[in-house]
Amino acid sequence: MSPEQGYQLVYNFMSLAIASMGASFFFFISARGALKEGNRMAVTLSATVVLIAFYHYVRIFDSWVATAGGSLGEFNEAYRYVDWLLTVPLLVAELILVLRLDKKVESKLIQRNVVYAFLMIATGYIGEMDNQTSVVLDSSRTIWGAISTIFFVLILRDLFGGIDASFKKQSKEIQGIFKVLRVVLLATWGVYPIAYLLPTIAGNIGLSAGDGLVLKQVGYTIADILAKPGYGLLIWKIATLKNSGR
Repeated sequence: MSPEQGYQLVYNFMSLAIASMGASFFFFISARGALKEGNRMAVTLSATVVLIAFYHYVRIFDSWVATAGGSLGEFNEAYRYVDWLLTVPLLVAELILVLRLDKKVESKLIQRNVVYAFLMIATGYIGEMDNQTSVVLDSSRTIWGAISTIFFVLILRDLFGGIDASFKKQSKEIQGIFKVLRVVLLATWGVYPIAYLLPTIAGNIGLSAGDGLVLKQVGYTIADILAKPGYGLLIWKIATLKNSGR
């Protein structure tokens, strides 16, 4: 694709992300008022996640426009990592809270996975600083990406384990949402490592460095929309069913 087409594609997806984060924030804030006290916290965390993401997407969008998609200067990727550093632990915590596990187990899972999330984002960011677009195994981006993926797998292991532990205690309706939640976790979170590698492997699959950058930004943005407002809606639905005793 031409540089102009790539710029516009990312521009449009970032605009969609800003609108999605802003609209979902107001929805979660209004929806939490209808929930009982014990079911509100997970939805409150969803509102916090999308509010943080809304702010950072405004900053990301401004950087994209100011640098004309990286052609007039260095696009500031750090905004994404600051956002993830704050929102990923909250995403993990909101799911664990809505599972309503034993309090000791819940506390240990949250503490452990907050650490995993921090290490996943921090090691990923180190690799992000390498913009090399040559052979995959020669790139420090790939090495740090692999290290980051270890923590990613550990988080998924704990979240899937928590869902399994809570599954039989839930109504059939909530069990159905849990099944969807598993797929959403794997499908949306799985996009991040793929998008992360695109700048590195672009030259090896017939893409230009510019194409790799565009596809990475589009992949990150789509995954963020699904993993934050989308994921939050599933959490809200579970909280609503629990609220009505179903």
